[in-house]
Amino acid sequence: MDVDTLAELLRETEEHHGAYEASAPKHHWSDWYAAYMVARQGGRSSDEAAAEAARHMETVLKG
Repeated sequence: MDVDTLAELLRETEEHHGAYEASAPKHHWSDWYAAYMVARQGGRSSDEAAAEAARHMETVLKG
């Protein structure tokens, strides 16, 4: 992945994380970002990636 592609993916991830963060319990942003970015790189749509990241966070927050 080149720098421009990564920067765009990070901006997209930040945008979608904002919607999650508005109603989520306290969490570390990097957990959500990582799950979202892996899903996007795996071919998921932005909506699918956001849903996968949210599911990942449920697991992380349960401890």
